[in-house]
Amino acid sequence: MKSKARVKIDLLPTGVPGLDRILGGGIPEFSFNLLAGGVGTGKTTLAQQIAFANATPERPALFFTVLGEPLVKLMRYQQQFDFFDVARVGTAVRVHNLSREVMERDLDKVLARIVAEVDAAGPSIVAVDSFRTVFSAMPTDHGSQVDEFMQRLALTLTAREVTSFLIGEYSEPEMRNPVFTVADGVLWLTQSADRNSMVRKVQVVKQRGTAPMPGLHTMRITDAGIQIFPRMIETPKEPARPRRGEQRACFGIPELDQMMGGGIPVGDAVVLAGPTGTGKTAFGTRFVAEGAAQGESSVILVFEERPQDYLERAGTLGLDLQELVHAGRARVLYLRPLDLSVDETLYEIRESVRELGATRLVIDSLSGFELALAPTFQEDFRESLYRLVTAVTAAGVTVLMTVETLTSSSDLRLLPGQVSFLADDILMLRYVEIEGGLRTIVGIVKMRGSRHTRTFREYEVTNRGVEIGRDMRDYDDILSGTPRLQLRVRGRYDGLTPREADLLDTIVRLRRATLDDIGAESSLPRKEVTDAIARLVALGYVAVEPRARPKTWRAIARPEST
Repeated sequence: MKSKARVKIDLLPTGVPGLDRILGGGIPEFSFNLLAGGVGTGKTTLAQQIAFANATPERPALFFTVLGEPLVKLMRYQQQFDFFDVARVGTAVRVHNLSREVMERDLDKVLARIVAEVDAAGPSIVAVDSFRTVFSAMPTDHGSQVDEFMQRLALTLTAREVTSFLIGEYSEPEMRNPVFTVADGVLWLTQSADRNSMVRKVQVVKQRGTAPMPGLHTMRITDAGIQIFPRMIETPKEPARPRRGEQRACFGIPELDQMMGGGIPVGDAVVLAGPTGTGKTAFGTRFVAEGAAQGESSVILVFEERPQDYLERAGTLGLDLQELVHAGRARVLYLRPLDLSVDETLYEIRESVRELGATRLVIDSLSGFELALAPTFQEDFRESLYRLVTAVTAAGVTVLMTVETLTSSSDLRLLPGQVSFLADDILMLRYVEIEGGLRTIVGIVKMRGSRHTRTFREYEVTNRGVEIGRDMRDYDDILSGTPRLQLRVRGRYDGLTPREADLLDTIVRLRRATLDDIGAESSLPRKEVTDAIARLVALGYVAVEPRARPKTWRAIARPEST
């Protein structure tokens, strides 16, 4: 019987945010690794950051370089990063220069020097920078010696229980170089300029002993050092989102919430589309304020104005978001660099959602978001946005996204960049001309798995917020922008008020309807709907469906035209 016991491979934490995730947990201990890529991609900084994260005076990190004045260069440039600790240089992190051995063009001497320093220090980490320079200084006929040197170096360092990093400038066609074959792990770093933006990425080409994350991952060099933003979606640890319709996230605008059947189903992605000036931001701030009133926290992602300007504008609508920010109930993220990546945005959002325990997210706007991305990421905006929204809504966060549309559009192909596919719900705002004046109306284009009213309603943005007015059932050609008032001939019912007659018309049209269905279609308060239905039942116009759950009514009388 074969034993199923496996040799346990310990993984070293890299100290680089995001890198352990894409490596499958960290760097396998005692592995032989290659950090490869073009000039200026961050290879040296990456090796230094890993070294400082793991080195101790008892098990130091040895950094071999073939550059002149290595310690001076190291102190001058690398100490600018937060991870660099000057007090640990010479004890936990030790620098050795191989220039003399390399200039003698003798690989045996290079290997002997490395082995001597390793045996003397007993290090945990060894890095050689630049490893490619060692080979470049050798005679052109030393090809077989290079292969042998690679094998001997790998065996020597592994036998001494050292985790090693060889740093070199390579291009993609050079991946057939023997160093790629011998290495246990290969990290490939790239940078590309597109117009005025610079984008850095890292890829795990090879990693023995772990299950690395595939694909190219965005990398950024900041004062803190290197940070990596994994592109794969991490399974949320938060409780699973409730079943659709069980809970609702309201706007706090009673008529609008009624139109949506009680509000937005928790965990939905909602697109609020409309031309400039229709009050999209006002709806978003009202959504945040209502969340706070219900004890929820929100994250607001803005691109088109500064956070302070956003908060001050909310104040003109009677909403004090500034107080919510100070109380830790809301956070405004301003991400406007022109080389932004979606992965960075997702990282900032998820960190803020986690820290605040937020259940609502407002992105204002998708149009500004797309413009803020580096051109490289704009090409994949649709796919990237899908990953972002999926990751956030999977944690039960309700997402409201605003998007700019054309005023002249007369059909329902609303959204640029074909992003409507990821929306569970779509609210449309638009201008119409009525009696020589410009009015604004709101309508619900779709709600997945939830009944909603299909009528347009007029609204106005005032210093009290968003106020919903009359419905537009007496108008035709609303989507043309110039509605036509029609004189309707309605059914006449004995003993019914006009409101009760309208509700009966609604039940007739729906055939069978629950209280929520009728409320959503009529946009009336629940008590008024309940009282009206009781009257309709008493007068014999509707009856309860037997055994239907939830309680359902059907019409038993048809309207008679006058």
